[in-house]
Amino acid sequence: MNAKIITEFIGTFFLCLTICTAAAFGVAGDLAPFAIAGTLMVMIYAGGHISGAHYNPAVTISIWIRGACDKSDLIPYILSQMAAGAIAALVTANLIISGPMADEFTMHMFDPHSDQTIPILVSELLFTFALVYVILNVATSESTEGNGYYGAAIASVVLAGALTVGTISLASFNPAVTLSLSIAGKMAYADMWLHLAPQLLGGCAASYAFLYTDG
Repeated sequence: MNAKIITEFIGTFFLCLTICTAAAFGVAGDLAPFAIAGTLMVMIYAGGHISGAHYNPAVTISIWIRGACDKSDLIPYILSQMAAGAIAALVTANLIISGPMADEFTMHMFDPHSDQTIPILVSELLFTFALVYVILNVATSESTEGNGYYGAAIASVVLAGALTVGTISLASFNPAVTLSLSIAGKMAYADMWLHLAPQLLGGCAASYAFLYTDG
């Protein structure tokens, strides 16, 4: 296994571990968005020079569309990210939040009603678009090449999204996170499409918007 795949696994694992622990089980309370953004930011700076620090299948697909990801990396990246999300959820539920500690936290199951479907879809679509659009501009554009703020900019989008639509859609913006939340018991597997469809659509739309505007 090469260094890029390992880096993608590590970064995605700690992002999903933080989300499951801090947000899904509520360990961090209202500060969960800051914990998530902080973890994402440091993992981006840690792995950006190795793998590009995608940590998100929607991002990997979008960067591939943009032409900044080798086709040979596409499937291995996605598999590594999804595996990391799944393992992070299992570690959280079985090793971190277990035994007497589990009784201190209440897992509130994500229960989308029919009248919430459109808000959930729109929330995931718009903020995944925003996330990918920012990533493409600060981390793949020749115009911003060599900047030192890319990690903070990307993490800030996730922070803003979590604070803005976290109570509406869980602010996933990432198929690996969606899988992680489902395994952790926060979301029914049957409801995953409410995240996956708009995430992939938003990411692809951001790629084409970038290609058009970056010229």
